[in-house]
Amino acid sequence: MADLFDEVDEELRRDQFNRYWKKYGNFAIAGLVLIVVVTAGVVGWREYTKQQRIQYSEQFTAAIALVQDNKSNEAIDALGALAQDANIGYATLARFRGAALKAKAGDREGAAAEYDALSKDSSIDKLYSGLAGLYYVLNTIDSGDPEALATRLTPLTDAESPWRFSAREFSALLAIRQGKPDKAVEIYTQLADDAQTPTGARARAAEMLRALKQ
Repeated sequence: MADLFDEVDEELRRDQFNRYWKKYGNFAIAGLVLIVVVTAGVVGWREYTKQQRIQYSEQFTAAIALVQDNKSNEAIDALGALAQDANIGYATLARFRGAALKAKAGDREGAAAEYDALSKDSSIDKLYSGLAGLYYVLNTIDSGDPEALATRLTPLTDAESPWRFSAREFSALLAIRQGKPDKAVEIYTQLADDAQTPTGARARAAEMLRALKQ
């Protein structure tokens, strides 16, 4: 009798499964196909981005090799092309390196323009846009409007800014350009007395204080 009940129960489950399959089988197949397609797409995308990173790395290395071969102009062109095509990481790196090469070659105006663009680019990390702002000031500190440059440095001198020490040094130099030695002395004193100021910056601040107080 028990075997009979088991057979009936098995038959009922089979009939129930068949009914569900007829009703929902197509959806199940579609779901499995979707899973396979999505998985294949993810794997393919990962491989694609991996190959892209390898390509960008090779392009950047080739550009740096041109620098080592004293082919700065060719290197600048190669870095400019990479900056146009690469992902945000390599593009940013290429732009910084290209600007540095322009500055080294004496093209301060071209370097400043690139650093200015980087400092205002909201698509890059604020850490790097802040650094670009510093480099912009560095390349225009002798020729730019000192008041405008000082204003631009203000957010970078904040206590939370990772670039505050360099920004404060530049601010002191700009104060001297503006004919405000007392303000420069105040800034250099803060740098010299701050235990967190890097050793090199503290030494320069102390040296400038001696010169300004003579």
